[in-house]
Amino acid sequence: MKRNQSGFTLIEIAIVLVIIGLLLGGVLKGQELITQAKIKNVLKDFDAISVAVLGYQDRYKKLPGDDNLAPSRWAAPTGLTPTPNANGTIDAAEAGLFWAHLRLAGFVSGDTSNASEVIAAPLNAVGGSLSVSSVTGLSGSSLCSSQLNGKIAGAVDNQFDDGKATSGNMRGFPSTGTADAAYADDANTLYTICRSL
Repeated sequence: MKRNQSGFTLIEIAIVLVIIGLLLGGVLKGQELITQAKIKNVLKDFDAISVAVLGYQDRYKKLPGDDNLAPSRWAAPTGLTPTPNANGTIDAAEAGLFWAHLRLAGFVSGDTSNASEVIAAPLNAVGGSLSVSSVTGLSGSSLCSSQLNGKIAGAVDNQFDDGKATSGNMRGFPSTGTADAAYADDANTLYTICRSL
């Protein structure tokens, strides 16, 4: 007794492989578009905060966070401390006041009704935070963005500076180990990148 075996023809297999290739290409292109959007949003964060700081300085002639006259300008929420020292830099204790002054002046959006919300650092495009601190190798106070993978951190550094984590106007600090000149593009290393205000 002879059995009739049925199977796929070469053309049917080729069509399935083409469809799988198109789907895979679409997924990879979609991931690249998402990464590019995150890079653009991180760039916008740096630019927007820099513009807000310049606007604040233009209007009040002081750095936000270091403005000792700020308590007399706005009805700040109860419990907002410390009092700024007006020394021309944003000290570690004044980092929360930096966000509070920008929010109370209307340069940065956010809740101004209670002390814990008004001093809260905004989030960046990948869920990390924006912060202000003093960074070794950079002059004055710096704006930092955290939890960035090597691809995003390197692209942002390349846009603003030389693309190297250890030199220039922007520095990158890995979550593990010490910084190399090149940003590691792996799944385990996240960076905090900082740029002078």
